[in-house]
Amino acid sequence: MTSRALRDLSERDALRLLAGVPLGRIVFTRHALPAVRPVNHIVADGRIVIRSSSGTMLSAEVASPGAVVAFEADDLDTDLRLGWSVIVTGLAGVVEDPDQAARYKARLRPWLVGDMDQVIAIRPEIITGFELVRATG
Repeated sequence: MTSRALRDLSERDALRLLAGVPLGRIVFTRHALPAVRPVNHIVADGRIVIRSSSGTMLSAEVASPGAVVAFEADDLDTDLRLGWSVIVTGLAGVVEDPDQAARYKARLRPWLVGDMDQVIAIRPEIITGFELVRATG
């Protein structure tokens, strides 16, 4: 079996890879405990953008001003044991500018049925990522 090594990603490469996959996981706090939900997303204007319905648990916990969240996405091949993973930690909030929200809504089609009227953006504060690559030597 070929050996593997971890290679750290630059912030720029991490965001580029994150933008290339349609699904990630948002991690937030609910009742003082971590909670995780899969969501589809886009990367736009240096932020991770998701949509939610008003009044949902996700909306209540993530859309409140200054909510600290993490967002993780990956592309891992379990057969080849190669791939990457990116984690972004930052502040989430509702996109209040109607023109900006409309632009994001046009690009981000929810996978769920229903009125996904809220646009939530995560402003990255910490971006980390790694690639699992074949070891050389």
